[in-house]
Amino acid sequence: MPGRTLPTLTKAEVESHNTVKSCYVTIGANVYDVTDFVESHPGGADLVLDYAGKDVAAILKDEDSHTHSESAYEILEESHVAFLVTEKLAPNGEVQKKIADSQINEKVTPYVHPRTGMSCEEDLSKDTDYTTDYKQHKFLDLNKPLLMQVWNGGFTKRFYLDQVHRPRHYKGGASAPLFGNFLEPLSLTPWWMVPLIWLPMVGYGTYLASQGFESKLSLATSWGFGLFLWTLIEYILHRCLFHLDDYLPDNRVGITLHFLLHGVHHYLPMDKYRLVMPPTLFLVLATPFWKLAHTLFYWNWYLATAIYCGGIFGYVCYDLTHYFLHHQNLPLWYKELKKYHLAHHFLDYELGFGVTSRFWDQVFGTELVTVAKSS
Repeated sequence: MPGRTLPTLTKAEVESHNTVKSCYVTIGANVYDVTDFVESHPGGADLVLDYAGKDVAAILKDEDSHTHSESAYEILEESHVAFLVTEKLAPNGEVQKKIADSQINEKVTPYVHPRTGMSCEEDLSKDTDYTTDYKQHKFLDLNKPLLMQVWNGGFTKRFYLDQVHRPRHYKGGASAPLFGNFLEPLSLTPWWMVPLIWLPMVGYGTYLASQGFESKLSLATSWGFGLFLWTLIEYILHRCLFHLDDYLPDNRVGITLHFLLHGVHHYLPMDKYRLVMPPTLFLVLATPFWKLAHTLFYWNWYLATAIYCGGIFGYVCYDLTHYFLHHQNLPLWYKELKKYHLAHHFLDYELGFGVTSRFWDQVFGTELVTVAKSS
């Protein structure tokens, strides 16, 4: 690497850096310290740690895992810390760089979406330079609490929607300050709180509903119907509420509410503590559906409750799926869904509203075709 002299490490020394606190990988003769990238890797920390201390040239080229673009290699280049000493090669930066380069896929020019400014899922985890970003876009300063900047920014709806859908990444994968005061913890929700809080309630509600059914089959059918209804509600909420862009009021109240509801997620999509819905917000959204269920099925309280509980279970599955799509390496049958959802963030946020499935996107003609390829 021009401009600095890097140390040399033996293979054993590299292999010793195999934990979340110190994680090295190699490509050919180049050694990279990816410790800061482990937690924010789109495939999940476990996938990175599986290759800690090892050569990653093959996995970077493996499209069955997920494709990697120029940004992935730029992140690696910034993390270049040493050269690997082998029996066949003395430490020489230029020679080793050529060897490493020869093991990387041939470069292609990726498609960059003009509105998101991104071409692939790795772009979502590329650190944002706070100062440069603010000077260039005149939107939000990530060094400061975000909410009051949105409220006092005087942004037009058009400018706000353009900027909030250009993803940024807070350095180190931490959560950017939203309130900057005692309210901050209310905006941060770890994924495990969702099943911890809502599954016991689903279980209790299902138990109460079962008292009004003569057979378990009837109960399961009603509960399953609620689960199916959730898949449609998930699509409608995501498309018509979270992305009501054309109908968003062009004033700071509407813009700020949009930012709190969903805009902050598109602005910082890899923020792991703002991926699942805070319990207080979920209560606000879920209460009308409780009343709706018991209005539509007014003749049978138990039926309405069973359908509602099935729907809430669907929500739990949705929120967990959403989190894992962003932050975990998933089984093979989920990898395409992961690519599909992340493309909603980096490629085209006006399509691809399904999270747990693309079924309703296919039904309503909003399916996102992920044509963008990375190197």
